[in-house]
Amino acid sequence: MAAENILRSKEVSNMIKQGFISDPTLSYSPSRLISNSTRISPLSSPQNPSSLLERVRSSPTLFEMMSEEQKRESIQLEDKRRKSQERVSKILADASFEDGNLGGLRDVKLSISSKDGFMTTMNVHRSVLVDHSRFFAEKLQQDEGVMHCVEICDCDDVEVYVETVVLMYSDDLKQRLLKEDVPKVLDLLKVSSAIKFDTGIISCLDYLEAVPWSEDDEEKVVSVIDQLQLHDLAAEVLRRVSAEPSTSASGNDILFPLLSGVLQAKDDKARREMKALISGLLKEETKKNRNHINGIDVSCESLYQLCHKCLSSLTLCLSEAESIDENSRDRGVLKGEICREADNLQWIVEIMIDRSLGEEFVTLWADQKELASLHSKIPCMYRYEISRVTAQLCIAIGRGQILVPKDARFSLLCTWLEALYDDFGWMKRACKSLDKKLVEVGLGQTILTLPLAQQKVILLNWFNRFLNKGDDCPNIQRAFEVWWRRAFIRQYVADKDYSNLQITVCDYST
Repeated sequence: MAAENILRSKEVSNMIKQGFISDPTLSYSPSRLISNSTRISPLSSPQNPSSLLERVRSSPTLFEMMSEEQKRESIQLEDKRRKSQERVSKILADASFEDGNLGGLRDVKLSISSKDGFMTTMNVHRSVLVDHSRFFAEKLQQDEGVMHCVEICDCDDVEVYVETVVLMYSDDLKQRLLKEDVPKVLDLLKVSSAIKFDTGIISCLDYLEAVPWSEDDEEKVVSVIDQLQLHDLAAEVLRRVSAEPSTSASGNDILFPLLSGVLQAKDDKARREMKALISGLLKEETKKNRNHINGIDVSCESLYQLCHKCLSSLTLCLSEAESIDENSRDRGVLKGEICREADNLQWIVEIMIDRSLGEEFVTLWADQKELASLHSKIPCMYRYEISRVTAQLCIAIGRGQILVPKDARFSLLCTWLEALYDDFGWMKRACKSLDKKLVEVGLGQTILTLPLAQQKVILLNWFNRFLNKGDDCPNIQRAFEVWWRRAFIRQYVADKDYSNLQITVCDYST
């Protein structure tokens, strides 16, 4: 008897540990009731032991929590079934075979059930099923004049199956589908394909070919057609999203006129909007087509052709600005043209950098000696946008987006660094979109890619200029620190003497 009591005690103990019942003895252990983080202060009023006991007893056990969860799931399932029944009843209420006007014996009892257990049953005409569905024609080809019981199990959506059967009785499927949306028609298309309801398939595809799609709809349409392998039947539908080989290969023929049109636009607001539009689309296309497979194949030659046009226009504008009197109205007009052409050039360079085509432009920009000379002869307020091209290249080089030889990098700085220093103050004040820190980091990183002797010349020159100009000069002291440590603290000796290295060879018998 004692052994039996002990066994029962152990069972109860195990149930307590697993959380199926609460342990009333917990209320009598103050150390277990009060955690270290909530110790009762001697000054605080003592709590009533009975309230603590009541609190412990009122806490739910694991079994109670599991039961509550099952109860909630059951209620949700019943609610779902009730709503499905209401929708199905509404569909059947409008079905032509339910109004009694359609003659003939309804000799098929069709039951459709879902995976969650919901089922609906309807009596329909065998002749209608056989005439419209090759699936039912195969299953009901024998035993005419007798009642048939057909059950379709584990459907994803009973409502759609019922509606597809109802559509078999319709004389004008196009009119019936007009009130539906794209997701619903795609569901009807899936069921029509499953039961081989050819008229339903064609009607759904005709609807999809004619109706507008959202971007989400577009992905679903393509996915469903691919899943059902309806490419031949859906050829007209897919023409909306797929191009023929002869047209898809002409991306450069489309893009080049678009870019040229933006550069020559008369309306500045429209030009800015179209620049942003095309840039966004090209960035999106580049991200989705990393290897440029099925992407827009814009040629490098086309982009450099546009760059040369911008450079020629800039040179012409600066030449005119140099010869015009400073107080002339024409100089203000030229200022706008210079900013416009510089902005156009920045845009093309940005596209080239994004598409990894900017290496040659670094050399091209470094070779613009005439443009740099003209640049130095006109006031900063007219020319500062040109220096943003130099900043743009330094940022790309500093990020590793453009890989060019050290001679090209040094030549770039020799030609344009002084101009960037002179224009930096104006760039900060006039260009709201300029990220000052980004320019400074990119410039510093570009300098640090050069040989140490070239770093020394450039950074010592910057040091003196910064002392005189302050915030109107880029702050690249981080690059100065790195150069200093390379030169004086972490000196690297290229030719170490390894003459004292001894190598001993030992032979071991095997």
